[in-house]
Amino acid sequence: MSALQRPFKVLGIQQIAIGGPDKTRMQKLWVDMLGLEVTGTFKSERENVDEDICAMGKGAFKVEVDLMQPLDPEKKPAVHATPLNHVGLWIDDLPKAVEWLSANGVRFAPGGIRKGAAGYDITFLHPKSNDEFPIAGEGVLIELVQAPAEVIAALG
Repeated sequence: MSALQRPFKVLGIQQIAIGGPDKTRMQKLWVDMLGLEVTGTFKSERENVDEDICAMGKGAFKVEVDLMQPLDPEKKPAVHATPLNHVGLWIDDLPKAVEWLSANGVRFAPGGIRKGAAGYDITFLHPKSNDEFPIAGEGVLIELVQAPAEVIAALG
């Protein structure tokens, strides 16, 4: 498959998400020691997460570092079970990306395209492949994030 056939473009890293049993311990490093700014919070029963959204950089070059703890450590998804929970990638056309990747054997996690913690449309590539969809994250959960116009203009 050539790049000319791909109807979307990965523009850059949108976020990294780090999970642990207690996000206040992660705040000591990322906020207190490294100086990242807490720009928001997000809680979701469905996603079993209580997270602080931190940021480094500015404008289109801002990268989120999400510090996540589970609302219930006994429930799934276990956002703390893999410390580097997922990597988020800016995508210039998320619906086209999902359509093309699915048609070409990439497995997506359940949930479809939906609003994410930072307010952008998101979806996840599954960390494990299966017979129907033989391409996946090979153990890594990957979030695809619809880039806003200013990010597309800066990175596109």
